Amino acid sequence: MHQAKETPIYNLKAVVQETGLKPDTLRAWERRYGLPSPQRTPSGHRLYTQRDIDILKWLMERQEEGLTISRAVALWHELEKEGEDPLHPRPAQEPMVELAGEPTVPGPVAPHDTLHELRERWLAACLAFDEQRSEQVLTQAFALFPVETVCLELLQPALAAIGQGWYRGEVSVQQEHFASALAIRRLEALLAATPPPVRSGRILVGCPPDEAHTFIPLLLSLFLRRRGWDVIYLGADIPEARLEETLKSARPTLTILTAQQLCTAASLATMAQLLYHQRIPMAFGGLIFNRLPALASRIAGHFLGQELRQALQAVEKLMEAPQPVAAHQPVTPEYAAALAHFQERRARIEAALWEAPRLKTLGRTLLLQGNESFGRDIEAALTLGDIRYLKPNLEWLQGLWHAHIQMPLSLLQEYLRAYLEAAQRHLDEPGQPILSWLHEVIAAFETEQTQEE
Repeated sequence: MHQAKETPIYNLKAVVQETGLKPDTLRAWERRYGLPSPQRTPSGHRLYTQRDIDILKWLMERQEEGLTISRAVALWHELEKEGEDPLHPRPAQEPMVELAGEPTVPGPVAPHDTLHELRERWLAACLAFDEQRSEQVLTQAFALFPVETVCLELLQPALAAIGQGWYRGEVSVQQEHFASALAIRRLEALLAATPPPVRSGRILVGCPPDEAHTFIPLLLSLFLRRRGWDVIYLGADIPEARLEETLKSARPTLTILTAQQLCTAASLATMAQLLYHQRIPMAFGGLIFNRLPALASRIAGHFLGQELRQALQAVEKLMEAPQPVAAHQPVTPEYAAALAHFQERRARIEAALWEAPRLKTLGRTLLLQGNESFGRDIEAALTLGDIRYLKPNLEWLQGLWHAHIQMPLSLLQEYLRAYLEAAQRHLDEPGQPILSWLHEVIAAFETEQTQEE
């Protein structure tokens, strides 16, 4: 390895220009994953090497292939454990795709009909709202490759790329909805065409209240049906009302719930308690548990893992030999009291924010959205027993606002300061976990900003 590659000479601004990543993203990756790991000057400023920049570009390429950042980092470490430099892979190595299952052997394909090319063509058709062309590409892909391969290596990474594009402000909500609708429609058609079950036991699959993301639970239902299981797919936003009646009627051997957001993880936890008391085994997964691995210990159920292949194996194991639910962390009395207190005082806090002088530049729509999102997530974190679960959501929201409305970090800090001031006026002693966390996160933002100035 050349010595120049390891010399720390690039400041944060140079790395931002070279990679296109936002400073907040670079800092978040460093904090959460330790990649890259820049050196520091005596005054605390970050200095990056050329290898650090190459690592960032490698991670971005894996994201473009459909991996989440956490899976991309895990892949990096796996390759290093195998004695390989990820920046200089063996010639025969293929990029890994998140949730990649064991594909059956595909038939011969034409040189220009690779999955990568088909995925790019499908993406282009979706972004152009060309339904006919997108359907033709999918039909061609399913004719050339097994169902599992197309779902995992074309549809899933393509939708992930579109989702990332939306987050960065490069893809519209309409384009994202159009692509998702086409993918889900095809999965539903495949699900309807599966043969009758041949294995004993029944599985319920769906989403907890307020969860609208159905691609992964629908995909899981399809794969389980194709393996011979009796699966009842309930779809999005399953209400708790009359759930007990449904359970008595369907008599499932196992119930599977998925959540992608912190707020729906909280509703999943509530539903898991109901299933636990009904003595019905429950398994769960979803993006939020990949982002916050510690969150799984708060759910009264079996965590299915971060990848679909792992989830399928876990489900089959549970169906063939039911396992007792692992001990989960109960919510402390302090947090239960904080939740009840915040729910009682939340409206007062939000009313005070409308009068806060420091938020006059925020705008009515953004303030309304911020109050709804932040208040909902505070309730979710308290329900789940740890206020610190809020931090990753706050960083995600910061990136979203910056991409879509160019909202500077300083304005988010002003919102948090105003929220703290309102909370201090309206929360009593039971609200101390919220007040302490707000003090900590504001101080952390200020420290980071000072170091980079």
